[in-house]
Amino acid sequence: MPILWAVTLLWAFSFSLIGVYLAGQVDSYFAVLTRIVLASLMFLPLLLRNPIAPALALRLMAIGAIQLGMMYLFYYQSFLLLTVPEVLVFTIFTPVYVTLIYDLLARRFRAAYLFSAVVAILGAAIMRYNQLSPDFWLGFFVVQGANLCFASGQVLYKRLLETWPSSKPVVQHQIFGWFYLGALLVVLPAWLMLGTEQYPSSPLHWGILLWLGIVASGLGYFFWNLGATRVSSGQLAIMNNALIPAGLIVNLLIWNRDTDLLRLAAGAAVMMLALWLVSRYQKDNGGQ
Repeated sequence: MPILWAVTLLWAFSFSLIGVYLAGQVDSYFAVLTRIVLASLMFLPLLLRNPIAPALALRLMAIGAIQLGMMYLFYYQSFLLLTVPEVLVFTIFTPVYVTLIYDLLARRFRAAYLFSAVVAILGAAIMRYNQLSPDFWLGFFVVQGANLCFASGQVLYKRLLETWPSSKPVVQHQIFGWFYLGALLVVLPAWLMLGTEQYPSSPLHWGILLWLGIVASGLGYFFWNLGATRVSSGQLAIMNNALIPAGLIVNLLIWNRDTDLLRLAAGAAVMMLALWLVSRYQKDNGGQ
């Protein structure tokens, strides 16, 4: 859990950085490509020194293509349709996707985890941003596309590490570069086919892209997926919604967006209750 909390705090800044400084100013496909290239370069030396089974590499690339490549394409487009608070609030369905996908792969259904995810959704809904944009429905479905990709990828990664047949533990930082290369296979063609010549025009744009690529993507996704392998699927589902209050708080304190603090606090309290319910269920049942 500490790893997931740390990444949550790190990612809390990404929503506003993208929504305030990049959306509409830098081509979204180029921004996505830049992030993936920088993250790939960080892990490339480890890949060259640590060859792995082709089957494992292909699975990691497929997961990266879904969780990062496809998710980013949806995610960046959503900021052209919605405000930052709207994007944040519309991610409230991710915990349900995480819980249901994980249980589907495990061929089981546990109502307690689904119930806790629903409680978390109720908590996030308390913080609902009321002034919706004209592109509300299109933006809503674009965000859901991002949510489904993000949820599917982290669950598939967790399941892969849990079930991969190996006589020795998989050292995750040595193999994670394949994850980024898989994402690169999605975003590079997307940029070549759909990108425009709206490139970064200031040192601020480049600085934000460097931060997002090296820190938020390169380090953030590695540690998030690492943390995902160390918690239950229920805890993982709830932590996906912790991004909402964290992102709203950052947006409010730094960029002075209008946010109802009472509703924010109330929603966060309900989400913490959901996290407690999951932890209590796991303790009572001795595992995942």
